[in-house]
Amino acid sequence: MTPALSPSSPGSGTQGPGVLAGQIVAVTGADQGYGRAISAGLARAGASVVLIGSNSETLAVAASSLELAGGTAIPIKADVGVPLDWLSAQNRILEIFGALHGIVHLADKRAHTNFTMLSENEWMDLFNCNVKSSVAIAQIVGRRLPGTWLTIVGPHLDEAGLQAYPQRGALRGLVEQAHAEDLRLNLVLPSRASSGEEALDRPLADAVLALATPALAHLRGTVLEVPLPPVPKMRVTEVNAR
Repeated sequence: MTPALSPSSPGSGTQGPGVLAGQIVAVTGADQGYGRAISAGLARAGASVVLIGSNSETLAVAASSLELAGGTAIPIKADVGVPLDWLSAQNRILEIFGALHGIVHLADKRAHTNFTMLSENEWMDLFNCNVKSSVAIAQIVGRRLPGTWLTIVGPHLDEAGLQAYPQRGALRGLVEQAHAEDLRLNLVLPSRASSGEEALDRPLADAVLALATPALAHLRGTVLEVPLPPVPKMRVTEVNAR
């Protein structure tokens, strides 16, 4: 049975500042959605965060925001759906920091078409972004960086389209059997898509942070379902603006 980590679970958000001091962690899709909340949480915990994405401008803005908050962050443009792009980004990280302790990979691209109308190109795009990229990153880490952990954020549980199930199944199988290759892989499944508000998405960032901590380094093959608070009709930013 897949465990669920609720926002009020013991240990959620209890990791103190500095728990990841000295760790270098890469986050894909770091300039949007859950990537921003996860990157902020890792930076607050003391990690040096490498922000990876396809838009140089938004990556630079996200990195500046973390730096202004006291964190350490650098942006690297790469399309992680292309294995050579990921390998190039990984080599660049090693050139800069000399190490890469962990990776958070956002494999949560959604379809915007009903399953019966999903074209082959749309399906292959989903597969490449979510499944192929995860397998490629795991392969390259296994070959070149044994000991580096990988946490995958998979397709959201509120995506009811039939196309989501084979993707989650493939990622679950990859994670649960990765121990055979001596890989430290875990999978996190958020209950909904990102709200765009860090306060509402923080439980997911807390789950990722918990899996990254040295105290839980023994965990591998874990699949966590993370319930998140519903997005209110009036957004947090609108409330704060009043």
